[in-house]
Amino acid sequence: MSYVDTILEPGEQVRYRTSISWTVYANGIWIALAALISAYVGLKFYAGWLFAVSGALGLIALALFAVAHLKRLSTEIAVTDRRIIFKQGLVRRHTVEMNMAKIESVDVDQTLLGRVFDYGDVTVRGVGSTFERLQFIDAPLRLRTTVTAG
Repeated sequence: MSYVDTILEPGEQVRYRTSISWTVYANGIWIALAALISAYVGLKFYAGWLFAVSGALGLIALALFAVAHLKRLSTEIAVTDRRIIFKQGLVRRHTVEMNMAKIESVDVDQTLLGRVFDYGDVTVRGVGSTFERLQFIDAPLRLRTTVTAG
């Protein structure tokens, strides 16, 4: 059961759920690509030292994939009919909640790649406080629309 489901109040309905974008895997993808290229070049030119480089890059890529996957799995963002909820972390948990009535604005920042792959940074501003900046959020415009329509 997800964190959001365990903290819902009686009668509270989830209107939208999202998480971190799949693009957090990008660093692992680039390193894995470098590992494949070095393995291919090592085979083509019989360069044994490139196999060691390829193996090391492969291990680094695997570690980057694992870290990104854990980050993606351990992050929950939900908009209910009463509040917005952000939870991050497995062992060390960080949570932030803000009542919908206290929200003044929702800012979305997207780069060109963010627009192409539909991810971006979201900042929710509340009365007297600022919700922390949520980075690499999947479908940030839909999150903003759900919060502001509420």
